[in-house]
Amino acid sequence: MLGRDVVWRVAFVTALAVTIAAPIAGQRTQGWAVRERLEHPDVPLYNTAKQKLLDGGQVHTFTIATPDPSLYCEVAPHYDYIFFEMQHSTLSWADVEQMIAACPRVGIPMVRLPDVLEGSIQKAVDIGALGVIGPTVNTVEQATALASFARFPPEGLRSAGRNQAARIWGVDGVNYRQTFNDNVLVAAQIETPVAVENAYRIARVPGIDVLWASNGDLGNFSGLSATSPEWHAMFDKVKEAALSAGIFLGSTSYTYARGRADAPDWRFFYDGPSFDGYQPTRR
Repeated sequence: MLGRDVVWRVAFVTALAVTIAAPIAGQRTQGWAVRERLEHPDVPLYNTAKQKLLDGGQVHTFTIATPDPSLYCEVAPHYDYIFFEMQHSTLSWADVEQMIAACPRVGIPMVRLPDVLEGSIQKAVDIGALGVIGPTVNTVEQATALASFARFPPEGLRSAGRNQAARIWGVDGVNYRQTFNDNVLVAAQIETPVAVENAYRIARVPGIDVLWASNGDLGNFSGLSATSPEWHAMFDKVKEAALSAGIFLGSTSYTYARGRADAPDWRFFYDGPSFDGYQPTRR
């Protein structure tokens, strides 16, 4: 029986050999499929991070991994979105709910989920997140669950519940139930060679808005050095998949795009600067 590392390496070699039978990057504006899925494409989004992506911009974040409402209120107005880390932290749903409620509508809260199960996805959007990031999405089935449970019918499978999300975003005449599907931003994190092999199929899942290539874990799972051509080839494959499918392309490291000829193609980042020059006093 093959060991896990051998299986992943075989998958990586196979992935590099697969030719994506779709339009190549540059033939259409990045995110065209995301825009086409909007029910009201001419209505400005209250998810300003998603709107910025649709307008051709790059978005960056500040990460919060401990319960700290005052920190959230301090930093949220200065970043494109706030990254609540629930995969690698002990944050509870109640902790994140409290932070989002402490300063409603001052920023764009997004949650990196602990998993892509129905309960986790629906808790995130029910407490007021405007975006979810699915970790270690390897298959079309996982991507489908991520996209579906984050959206209301008929596009998705999100059930209705009594929660604070509607109280936060359904203000000033906004119908939260009718506008949420357009405003939610769904990112699938590509972290393994298996995910790279399936990247185009994942990107084609309706409701996936971003393919997010993981700088650290693509090396961690593949055993490849970040300086190796094979490691960079994985990123090129993710890029080709996202752009061919008409969704947005991201990297977990802002510095990965810096200085590259294709830097403008990388839009969604884990780190990076605030949009107004703000410097946080603590992390």
